[in-house]
Amino acid sequence: MSQSDINKVRRSVGMNIGSKVKIRANRGRHKIDITEGTISKTYPSIFLVEIVNDLDATTQTVSYSYTDVLTKDVQMQLL
Repeated sequence: MSQSDINKVRRSVGMNIGSKVKIRANRGRHKIDITEGTISKTYPSIFLVEIVNDLDATTQTVSYSYTDVLTKDVQMQLL
């Protein structure tokens, strides 16, 4: 895993701010979260995804790191 790989992921996420994504996150111990949200902000080592709960119209902001995307602990798919 090199710095250029992380920069590629960072640029790719940055170009899709405001886009809806489906995220599959491996939380360990056979726990996998699948959510849909919108990429809201990017920072040097993390990015934020805003998830809207349809049941009570609340929003939750979840952060993911670019290294998690590289190691496939977090998989994203544009919707």
